[in-house]
Amino acid sequence: MDYIIYFIITIGILVFVHEFGHFVAAKISKMRVDVFAIGFGKRLFGWNKLTGFTFGDLSKDFDGQGNTDYRLCLLPLGGYVKIAGMVDESFDTKFAESEPKPYEFRSKGTFPKLFVITAGVMMNLTLTLLIFWGINFFQGKQVFKTTTINKVEPGSDAQKAGFQSYDKILSINGKQVNDWQNIVEEIYVQNSTRDAIVKIQRDGNEKVIKIPRSLVSQSSNKGFFIHPNSKKPFIEEVMKNSPAEESGLKSGDIFITINGINVSEGQQINDIISSYKGKNLKIIILRGSDTLNLTVNPGIDSKIGISHSIYEIETRTYDLLTSLIYAINDAAKYTTLTFGMLKNVITGKVAFKEAFGGPIKIAQYAVRSADRGGIDFLFFLAMLSLSLAIINILPFPVLDGGHFVIILLEGLFKKELPIKIKMAIQNAGFVILLLLMAFIIYNDIISL
Repeated sequence: MDYIIYFIITIGILVFVHEFGHFVAAKISKMRVDVFAIGFGKRLFGWNKLTGFTFGDLSKDFDGQGNTDYRLCLLPLGGYVKIAGMVDESFDTKFAESEPKPYEFRSKGTFPKLFVITAGVMMNLTLTLLIFWGINFFQGKQVFKTTTINKVEPGSDAQKAGFQSYDKILSINGKQVNDWQNIVEEIYVQNSTRDAIVKIQRDGNEKVIKIPRSLVSQSSNKGFFIHPNSKKPFIEEVMKNSPAEESGLKSGDIFITINGINVSEGQQINDIISSYKGKNLKIIILRGSDTLNLTVNPGIDSKIGISHSIYEIETRTYDLLTSLIYAINDAAKYTTLTFGMLKNVITGKVAFKEAFGGPIKIAQYAVRSADRGGIDFLFFLAMLSLSLAIINILPFPVLDGGHFVIILLEGLFKKELPIKIKMAIQNAGFVILLLLMAFIIYNDIISL
């Protein structure tokens, strides 16, 4: 149920934001919007000014007279805005039987059409920037001030890459790294299309190891394959409905004392909690720049429902302008990463199933991010919104990018394509998109 609920919430937000962009742009351009739909297919229920709230489909001869029918449809895999006089996902071409009306899409110039068709993508980009901006301003960034990796387990991806316990990373592809964020960005973002050449310090000697891009891609679903060496204890994750969640503990909280005992390493935390089964524990934690006193009662299993690690953390805070600059840089960085990944899929360097995920993977990641806290869920939402913007602007039939190309060509040649050709393009694109979605869902299922 968590997967279903968070999938609906996530897709609902993203689709609403995207379609709202088209809706507002159409209204600004004085176009009539007949339908604002979340989902595809059969109308489950909806509302408009003429009929009010109704269940099921409207009559086939229903005329909204310029009023929009806001509806929820059966297939929750997207949505659409039906603009009068436009060939779109509704496949309705009745308007072609009459002369163009002033309020129809087809009667407008090239620039208003392009404005309307790109507005959804712009709204998704805006949502991404706003979330990044808000996180940077209100939360800041927690940076692990180390480039030394933690203990490497036998048979792990870290060992396969050539690392040994407590190697210190000096540079990646010739670029010096100063903290853990640098390492993650260099391996995952800056070198997303090639192998990483890593210089390390081991037992006082410098060595060079090569990390294959395929290993990074394969391990990405399980998280980063190396972890920073620890210095300060902090909470990585708070389990849902656990004593820790009930007490108010959150991921990112740094332990200072437990029942008056200063804590400095993970096993010490486990030992103290285990010895207080059924008794209240007084915990002092550091959250950002605030020191908080909390009380938690370990369950009958002598656990409070957290996972923890120990790193030296620096919290960096930014003013409004700097936060916006970082938000733009983050969006540009992840856009570059996404296009790099698409290129790798096309050239065969990265398997399709490793680069794309469907409803099941979206639901899985949504639940995991929500369990880690609101900030993590917002970050996931921002990344998904950015991905939706990038995919939608690709020049593929049915997608906004496909409409963009057709409108641009019509504007350049000053001649509209025949409705039959547009419908053929739209139908072909929709079939291919459905087959692609089926393949992605199949990959989701076999990867469970």
